[in-house]
Amino acid sequence: MREQYEIYQKALGEIPEFLKPYLELDIMKRLKDISLLCGMEYASPHAYSFAFYISRFDHSLNVALITWKLTHDKKATLAALFHDISTPVFSHVIDYMNGDLVNQESTEEKTEEILRASEELQALLKNDEINIDDVVDFKVYPIVDLDRPCMCADRLDNIIAVGMAWVQKLTLKDALQIVHATTKNINEFGTEEISFNDRNIAEYIKLINDYINELTHTNEDTYMMLLLASIIKKCIELNILSYDQLFKIGEAEAVSIIESNIHIDEELTNLWKEFKTIKHFPIIEQPPIRNKIVNPLVLNKRLN
Repeated sequence: MREQYEIYQKALGEIPEFLKPYLELDIMKRLKDISLLCGMEYASPHAYSFAFYISRFDHSLNVALITWKLTHDKKATLAALFHDISTPVFSHVIDYMNGDLVNQESTEEKTEEILRASEELQALLKNDEINIDDVVDFKVYPIVDLDRPCMCADRLDNIIAVGMAWVQKLTLKDALQIVHATTKNINEFGTEEISFNDRNIAEYIKLINDYINELTHTNEDTYMMLLLASIIKKCIELNILSYDQLFKIGEAEAVSIIESNIHIDEELTNLWKEFKTIKHFPIIEQPPIRNKIVNPLVLNKRLN
């Protein structure tokens, strides 16, 4: 399945030459060890079954390629590439730890800080005559990011990636059809938005998104996200990890640090063992969690 996912990536188009040096930035390469699926590849095999691994680097590049394909705007494309630059280890688990289960944006505040602190990035931007102010806020580019239920590059690639790797109901053929049906139009709010030239494709994207929404509201997923959030919180309390460190290391290193230190605290030992081996999931009260609702455009008309 990973091979099929990579065919989908290639269908998004060639990487433009100007973009290639930015992929080599240290702040970008860190994202190769940050999972799109919140690090749950490390969880009990009784909790999840993923078809293959997708990193935040994969996702960020895809969002940039979709943006470039639809806009040919270097600034928007770079903002798209950097939209997940502040993703910490285990991604939205840290939002859960921070109590931000609805918006799941509590870590985005570090985006500008991380970008402005990179001297490598500053040098590349200067060479390309691009002001850093034009790439630090991806939300000013509607093709990159729009509020739900609208469609944007970030949301579209996420649906395709998660649909292939976790839901496992979206095939390579489906992904390629979506790529070929993707266009842009002006929505009812006068804003540019990703749209589709085929109603059946738009309906299928909505269906896959609904499957994803169901999975992220299951008792099992909520329990595991909160469990790992408790583990990270405990590690911070014990000075095993610092909050700032979560934004500087990869998940393999974080797991290694945790496993090297679990012996110092019995509660941490038990929590980590549960995370790695749990078979039966206690029923918990479902907290309010972000609803992943989409209602895409078919040309310039809302699907529903």
